[in-house]
Amino acid sequence: MHLLFATSIVPDGALASGYEIANAAIIAALRRAGVRVTVIGFTWPGKPASDPQNTIVLGAIDVRTESASSLQKLGWLAKAMLSGLTFASVKLRVVTDSEVRAAVERAGPFDGYVLNSVQFAGAFERLFGDRPSIFVAHNVEHRSAQENAAAAGGLFQRRLFRREARLLKAVEEQFCRRARFVFTLAEEDRSALGVASDNRSAVLPLVTCAEPPVQKNPRRTNCDAALIGTWTWQPNRIGLDWFLKKVVPHLRPDFRVRIAGGVPSGVTSAHPGVEFVGRVPDAQTFVRSAAVIPLISTSGSGVQLKTIETFELGLPSVATSHSLRGIDHRPVNCVVADDPVAFAGALEAAVADVRDIDGSAFHRRQVKALDAAIRRGLEKLEPVSQEVFA
Repeated sequence: MHLLFATSIVPDGALASGYEIANAAIIAALRRAGVRVTVIGFTWPGKPASDPQNTIVLGAIDVRTESASSLQKLGWLAKAMLSGLTFASVKLRVVTDSEVRAAVERAGPFDGYVLNSVQFAGAFERLFGDRPSIFVAHNVEHRSAQENAAAAGGLFQRRLFRREARLLKAVEEQFCRRARFVFTLAEEDRSALGVASDNRSAVLPLVTCAEPPVQKNPRRTNCDAALIGTWTWQPNRIGLDWFLKKVVPHLRPDFRVRIAGGVPSGVTSAHPGVEFVGRVPDAQTFVRSAAVIPLISTSGSGVQLKTIETFELGLPSVATSHSLRGIDHRPVNCVVADDPVAFAGALEAAVADVRDIDGSAFHRRQVKALDAAIRRGLEKLEPVSQEVFA
């Protein structure tokens, strides 16, 4: 079976974000199942595709809103309003439908599409109805947009998020209705998308690396807690705000918290132990330098890749219930706390008694479940693949 994996940004091997980590895990699982996968999409500027022989590159683009100029943001907004597309999808309309169609034809004979999230397929949705498809819903995007609207500080931004939510709901409904099978990254997302039936969907348990991380013991720590993430992404920002405003004030003054990743302007903390360190050269080395990992998600859908990585590494953690969505097995050294005071107390207790465990069993369990789910979805395409698209 040959499938065309349609995505906004093609893999470049860097795995710099949760989205890229998830894509790598899904593509690897498809190939383990015997599928020939050709990826089509864009690259980041200056970052070539990691597998050029099996990748069709439409061009190089930077779709990050936080790094765009004011003029570029206004251009995207105007284009979105005129076209009726979502703000996220309109950023990808730097090539025409005919150019994408010609690129698809260059892939040669293939059996169907894997529509990876709504951004790319939503930008060129008229092009992906000629063959059967599997839809991969990384998040329930319209729910995230609704949460972003509720958290927005100004009326204009709130209205923009509400518009995104309305458009995304329609796009997600269409893709789910048209797909032979839907993959989500969390169990609750199946119901939210209206595909809760086992005949219509399955959850993809993910991993962050091909092999279980090597346990490097003993660990040497240089802080009590460490967080790393793309904090400019609104669901992550909401969780960070909750942690800094609700949890940190209850930590003792000498409790040391290091926060890595790009932080929006205006994000600060009066706590003397909180340090913003910006980008770090090695994310895994950074998190392993902490006694405990706070898993602080309070909004959004899909799965938290940082939760999975923490469990794979066997590191102690304190997690909100929301951080555990999409996770069937919680390690013994993960404490769950949703109350800010309890969360702070659990962090201090974990630092007082650091307990690492072997995370390889968690990794193996995830891979086995991932491969089983992928096979279920592919079974829905097999009868078609033996017909005209073979």
